[in-house]
Amino acid sequence: MDKQIGPRTIAATRRSGPIRGFAGALATTDIGRLFLITVLVFVVMSVLQPALFPTRENLSSMAFQFPEFGLLSLGMMLTMLTGGIDLSIIGVADLSAILAVMVMHRLAPDAQAAGPGVFVAIAAGIGVGLAAAAVGGLVNGIVIAGMDIPPILATLGTGLIFTGIAKVLTGGAALLGFPEMASVIGNGAIPYFGIPVPLLIFVVAAAIVAFVLNRSAFGLRVYLLGTNPLAARFAGIDNFRVTVRVYVVSALLAAVAGLIIAIRANSAKADYGSSYLLLAVLISVLGGTNPYGGFGKVSGLVLAVLSLQFLSSGLNMLQVSNFAVSMTWGTLLLLVMVINAGRIRRA
Repeated sequence: MDKQIGPRTIAATRRSGPIRGFAGALATTDIGRLFLITVLVFVVMSVLQPALFPTRENLSSMAFQFPEFGLLSLGMMLTMLTGGIDLSIIGVADLSAILAVMVMHRLAPDAQAAGPGVFVAIAAGIGVGLAAAAVGGLVNGIVIAGMDIPPILATLGTGLIFTGIAKVLTGGAALLGFPEMASVIGNGAIPYFGIPVPLLIFVVAAAIVAFVLNRSAFGLRVYLLGTNPLAARFAGIDNFRVTVRVYVVSALLAAVAGLIIAIRANSAKADYGSSYLLLAVLISVLGGTNPYGGFGKVSGLVLAVLSLQFLSSGLNMLQVSNFAVSMTWGTLLLLVMVINAGRIRRA
């Protein structure tokens, strides 16, 4: 009876057993397939490097590393949802970190000092860095939505401007020495639980972005804008305001990532994180975000971040050269784009 009225997949699932049936059910969705890929990468790397990869020390190290490009990818995903892209995130991240450390140096010149004054200096530095990022995002949004310049060209230009300002401020050199109290942001962990603070920041940011996209009117406007800007305008949506807000949020996420990168390195420089731009685009696309806008989920992005972190860490342990790793990222990006384009045409 079941075979007559139920779909063939149900009968196949029953014959294959619960484990294969569960895997088959996962493989029918984009998020499920990405989850299986993430688990597969972790298992393969654990088998290839059983004494190094699945250890507690390596897992803790990865938990400190991936929040940086995870935050950058969140910002990239938001702009892609509107049908745009933000190539200025690295420039924003570096400039924000440089301004933050300059303020901290001015207000708390003794890096080893502690007390309320140092706390105020750290808060002021972070505030200045975030404010500068918000201004940068505002410029991006106005240039794109107000002047109708393609996002890829607009953010490429502003990114070069932000990087140029950072180089002028520092002379191309690194600014060393954050206040010791600030190290908890990039290198600290929650007492008794051992949860890295950067990981906690990423989880909170991802949860907020997911809530806004899925449970708020603004998130609905973002998706509609990316799906059909003309229809969004006829629906009464202010496309200009939505675009500006998206690029401001993207810049703020980039600033937080830049602060974490700088504090972990105990220095700020105009070219830190330059290799993360390709990763941010790759993670967004691999996580299921449509580069043409209108579709993407935070859950997919998180799985993409984890899978690439596992792959990157495993390749480093296998002593694969950085050039080969970069080639792998580029090849993977093109492959995913080709597959997605084919799926869009079939749809």
